Amino acid sequence: MKVLVIGCAKSGLWVSKLLNREGYEVTITDKKEIKEKEELEALGVKVYDNGHPEFLMNTEWDFVVKNPGIPYSNPFVHYFTEKNVPLYTEIEIAIRYAKHFSYGAITGTNGKTTTTTMLYEILKKKYLAFASGNIGTALSETVYHYGDQEAKISLEISALQLVGCPSFHPVASVIMNLTPDHLDFFDTLDDYYNAKCLVYRNQTEDDWFLKNLDDKEVMARCTNVPCKVVTFSLYQKADLMVDGEWVTLFGEKLFRKDDLKVVGMHNVQNAMVAAAMAYKMGVDQATIRETLQNFEAIEHRIEYVKTVKGVKYYNDSKGTNVDSTVMALRAFDQPVILLAGGHDKKTGFADLYNYTDKMKYLITFGETKEELSHLKKDSIIVENMKEALEKAYELAKEGDIVLLSPACSSYDQFKNFEERGRIFKDYVRQLKD
Repeated sequence: MKVLVIGCAKSGLWVSKLLNREGYEVTITDKKEIKEKEELEALGVKVYDNGHPEFLMNTEWDFVVKNPGIPYSNPFVHYFTEKNVPLYTEIEIAIRYAKHFSYGAITGTNGKTTTTTMLYEILKKKYLAFASGNIGTALSETVYHYGDQEAKISLEISALQLVGCPSFHPVASVIMNLTPDHLDFFDTLDDYYNAKCLVYRNQTEDDWFLKNLDDKEVMARCTNVPCKVVTFSLYQKADLMVDGEWVTLFGEKLFRKDDLKVVGMHNVQNAMVAAAMAYKMGVDQATIRETLQNFEAIEHRIEYVKTVKGVKYYNDSKGTNVDSTVMALRAFDQPVILLAGGHDKKTGFADLYNYTDKMKYLITFGETKEELSHLKKDSIIVENMKEALEKAYELAKEGDIVLLSPACSSYDQFKNFEERGRIFKDYVRQLKD
C-alpha cells in the first residue's frame, strides 16, 4: 500500500518511520528542507523536500497523512480532498498499532499542556505511561517504541489533530474551555468549536467526558455526548468541584487546593481535571494527592525565571491566545508589566480590554504590535521581544512583575513558542542585577 505524508515535523517523521516499519510504501514531502532526509531514505522512505513535485498529485495513494498545522485550504492538500483520497492526521495512524494503549484525551483552547503533564505525572506513578500528542512528543514516536506494550497515555490533542482522527477513542476526555483561536486555520469559529467536540464522538457508556459547567460554549455545544458525563466547576455544585478547601469527586476528597504549588485558580481547574481522569484510569486518591502536591509549574506556562533588582520575571510563552494571557494576568494579585505580540491568528484582542487594569505597562512587539497597542493609551511599541524586555528592565521598580504572555503565536519571529520562551529566559538571565 502506498502512503503520502505531507509535512516532516515530528509527527510526519515518526508516522513515516512507523508506516515504513509496518510494510507500507511511504513517500514524504515538505516545502522546506527535510533534515532527516538521509535517515529516512536509508530506511526506504522516498523523500521530496524544498517543495511538492507535481507528479505526487498524479500518483494513486491509499491514503494521505497531513501535518495538523497545514490547512485543508492549502492547494496541495485540497487537491487530495477533491479526489476523495482518505486524509488523516498522525494520531489516527498511530492508534492502529497500539492495541493495548488507553487514552486520557485533553483538548480545549487553554490549559491543555499543564493538565496533560499533571495527568502524566500521576499515571506514571502506577503504570507504564507517556505524555504524547500536541504536548511535543508525537504519538507515533511513542507507538514506534512501545506500541506492543500496555500503557496509559496522557494525550494532548488539538482541534487540528481531531479533524483527521475518525477512529480515536479515549476512555476519558475533556474540553477544558472554548475561546476563539486558530481562525488562521478554520473558516469559522463554529468550525473550530465543532472540531473540539470530536474528542468524544467514539466514546461509549463506560467512558467519561468531563464537562465544564463554567464555560458557556462547552455547555451550549456538548449536548449529545455518547458516554457518561462528569460535570466539573470551580464555582458551583458539580460531580467534580471545589468544596471549601478540598477538591471532591462524587463527594470523595481528591486533594486540598491550597497544597498546589502552581499559582492561579485556572491551575486548580487543571489539577481537578487531571485528578479525575487519573482516577477513572485506575489511580488511587493517595497517589493523586501526593503527585499534585509536588507538581511544579511547567516550562513556558507562567514559569518563574529570575528576580533581578527585586523584579520578578515570568515566562508565559505558551500564552498564544487572548484567553491564555487573561489567565496569566489573573494569576497575579498586582498589575504587571506585560510583554505581548507575535503572529496574528485573526482572533482579535478585544477580550483583553477588560484587563488593562492588570497591566502597569503594556509593551508590544512583533507582527501584532500596532493592533495590541490600542488596548492601552500609554502602550509602548518596539520591534522585537529583546527590545520589549530591555524596555521593561528600564521601567521596572523593585517589587514589580515582568510577564511575557504574548497572546499570539510565535511564527512571525520564532520557530515555535518553545524557542520564544527559551530565548526570553536567556535574555532575562543576562540582565544585570
